[in-house]
Amino acid sequence: MALRVGIAGYGLAGRYFHAPLLKGCGFEVVTIATTDPLRTSHAEQDFPNVKVVSSVDELVKHDLDLVVVASTNVAHAANAFTAISAGIPVVVDKPMGRTYTETKSIIDAGLVAGVPVSTFFNRRWDSDALTIKRVLASGELGTIHRLESRFERFRPELNPTSWRENMSAEDGGGQLLDLQPHLISTAIDWFGTAELVTASVRALRGGADDDSLLVLKHVGGVMSYLSASAVVGAPGPRIRILGTKGALVIHELDPQEDLLKNGMYPKGGQWNVPTASRAFIHRGDDVEEIAGENGNYALFYSAVAGAIAGVNPWPIDNSDALLVATIIDQARKNFDKI
Repeated sequence: MALRVGIAGYGLAGRYFHAPLLKGCGFEVVTIATTDPLRTSHAEQDFPNVKVVSSVDELVKHDLDLVVVASTNVAHAANAFTAISAGIPVVVDKPMGRTYTETKSIIDAGLVAGVPVSTFFNRRWDSDALTIKRVLASGELGTIHRLESRFERFRPELNPTSWRENMSAEDGGGQLLDLQPHLISTAIDWFGTAELVTASVRALRGGADDDSLLVLKHVGGVMSYLSASAVVGAPGPRIRILGTKGALVIHELDPQEDLLKNGMYPKGGQWNVPTASRAFIHRGDDVEEIAGENGNYALFYSAVAGAIAGVNPWPIDNSDALLVATIIDQARKNFDKI
């Protein structure tokens, strides 16, 4: 019998990430909470049998096995508390909370109530992330000493309709909360726990923070340089990992986001099209192209289904969510509004 799920919020995250992945993994989307007329029409178009409600209080009354919080960042905690109070396991889109304190309050509420809580660090199932794990396990790069990981774009003008680009950090806006959680969560997945060494966080376009560089030192000595910016006229490679025997370079973004936005989804939990990014091993002037792994965000929700059934752990450990929140809080102290 299909697991029944309710989705709180049906914007970018709800409609183009969570809903199709849940559908692909065999969940039944029973109810969606939104008060926006356009998003209501999208929900009814995508799921003709869905019940659209105006609040998460109503959402949790529909005999659910899982609640997915895909609302704006400012509502994450309140929505999660409602699901926890109803005794329903909950997945919160990243960032789980806007601060360490808020993140910990959600996790603690789940612990007190005995209700599982997790967060959606989906980029751990990007093509580049899976390729990196394979290459690191092989040892062919030697001893790793540096990671450079980027989400860099060139969007010099603010989008006036985007809350992420215009809201204050207190209200959940900015790239430090939007993109750095992906960069930090994957870096600690590959190289272990880390501390922030230094950070630059700026608002170059007059809105929310839109340019950040975080430098982390991992427990094993690897240094990570994590760049998220909307004002980069010449974006660097998505990934560059430097080792004593060579470097791994991946230029391309994982294709899954574009596939999801174009209405495709991983049927049966598997993509029926290639989802690998090209990858290269550099040894000075010697450059070798290697096979990239196919990315698959559906593995997250397959693991969630298994966790609900009690056959495997939840896919993201909450200690990782807390570490990401800690690093973001520390980096926030270096905010410079130009």
